[in-house]
Amino acid sequence: MVDIMEKTRTEKTRTLARDETNNLIASNKVEGTAVYNHKGEKLGKIENFMVGKRNGRVEYAVMSFGGMLGMGEDHYPLPWEVLDYDTDKGGYQVMIDKDRLKDAPSYKPASEPDFNRQYGERVYSHYGVAY
Repeated sequence: MVDIMEKTRTEKTRTLARDETNNLIASNKVEGTAVYNHKGEKLGKIENFMVGKRNGRVEYAVMSFGGMLGMGEDHYPLPWEVLDYDTDKGGYQVMIDKDRLKDAPSYKPASEPDFNRQYGERVYSHYGVAY
């Protein structure tokens, strides 16, 4: 009987570790998460994020913004460092006004940029973060 209970507890722990812990979250749970500005206004949602192939570090969260029902929206790469998870809202909070997004690096969903060093420096400098 003890073996069965221990096995169940271990299985639950493994499931949680693949999904979410206090410090980690699975990529599929990040995608679709709302992004709010410091005023509490919803800016958009996380479409995906870009991870360095060699260092495994998340470089950008790609946020969709604008449009209606997914049409006419643009994608905005945000340095991961500008995102702060807000448990009360169940989403990420950024210290960015909607006006600041007007001049931010962005692209249409069908025309991804070349995520090279020059583009990265442009994105990070727009948000005042060291690359």
